[in-house]
Amino acid sequence: MTERMKLHGRKALITGSDTGIGLEIGREFAQQGADVVFHYVQDDSAVTAAVEEASSLGRKSTAFRADFNNLDEAVGLAERAVEFLGTVNCLVNNAGVTFNRPFMQVSPRQFEAMFNINFRAQYFITQKVVQQLLRRGEPGVVCNVSSIHALQGAPEHSLYAATKGAILSYTRSLAVELAHRGIRVNSIAPGWVTVENYFNSIPGFTEEVAKAVTFQAIPTARGGTPSDIAKLAAFLCSDDASYIVGQTIVADGGTTALMSLVSDFRKESVHRFGVGSLPDT
Repeated sequence: MTERMKLHGRKALITGSDTGIGLEIGREFAQQGADVVFHYVQDDSAVTAAVEEASSLGRKSTAFRADFNNLDEAVGLAERAVEFLGTVNCLVNNAGVTFNRPFMQVSPRQFEAMFNINFRAQYFITQKVVQQLLRRGEPGVVCNVSSIHALQGAPEHSLYAATKGAILSYTRSLAVELAHRGIRVNSIAPGWVTVENYFNSIPGFTEEVAKAVTFQAIPTARGGTPSDIAKLAAFLCSDDASYIVGQTIVADGGTTALMSLVSDFRKESVHRFGVGSLPDT
């Protein structure tokens, strides 16, 4: 098997694969040999192009619509994917929405919708996929996409962070429950990845703004790309990651490794702590 065909024989369902990270994951999986079911919510134009690209590579591929605020539609997506591919032995739970509001302004309806879309749908899609794998006695892989918001705090993101934290917790527990039955579960916590939503939600946001902000804020001096996360997801779903179970892999350019109290990590500090307690040299 070639280096670029490490997912040959995989039957993959990639949720939230109509834009950004999810779209790139679906494309990467097809390029590495997997048959792929894409998922979209509203606009299927980008997905249609990705399906055509996958098909041109000789992969079996299609796209299904599902609203994850509707549990029947979410579970139905898993059922349709299994029917189309014959099985789903590689599930990437990427779908989710970003949401920020001051804590005191969050409504019960917003709370319910966020957990429905970001966590409940993922949980029961996974249950449906695992159910058919266990029935067939087949091995499989589940890769959940969380966020560094599950690991560090940001103002006005308490609800979003709660859904992403739930993903990390259930990933660990599910992983140890299923590992002995041949099903691996892991998750990815991406940091800044410039995607379409930034341009749609932030007035005046441009590629130049993104580069300037990430250069100053992130140790790698750049933001992440959808391809960075797609390649990681492909690795976790490949046999190369067969001994990785229940882990959350952080892909953030060093963001969470950087202590927030450091004012400028590119310059040597002018302050000298420990003088008189330790040798000068």
